[in-house]
Amino acid sequence: MRVMKKGFTLIELLVVLAIVALLLTLAVPRFFPSVDKTRETILMDNLRSTRAVIEQFHADTGRYPDSLEQLVEKKYLARLPVDPILESDSGWVIVPPEEEGIQGEVYDLHSGAPGNGRDGRPYAEW
Repeated sequence: MRVMKKGFTLIELLVVLAIVALLLTLAVPRFFPSVDKTRETILMDNLRSTRAVIEQFHADTGRYPDSLEQLVEKKYLARLPVDPILESDSGWVIVPPEEEGIQGEVYDLHSGAPGNGRDGRPYAEW
């Protein structure tokens, strides 16, 4: 008498792999745009909140901060904000005050990330 071993045939495994591959081709293209959208949303929020903190520092002290690190030292920020596009907290482009005689070095900040957002605007202009 011949004993049959339980298991899957090669054809059954190939069919399952084909189905998984088909499902991945449908799911993956939808996943990556949502990741990009999330990073851009975080970037906008980090810029908005950091600009508000810079203005609060100016309102409290009558001058702008000399660096982003000074905002952390003075407890205006818990830590430096991260640019989610660059995945770094050191890629910010600092904009000094345009007017003469204003104290401080950080009037505004922009992302230092290359490229454009989903709306076509360069990250450096956000």
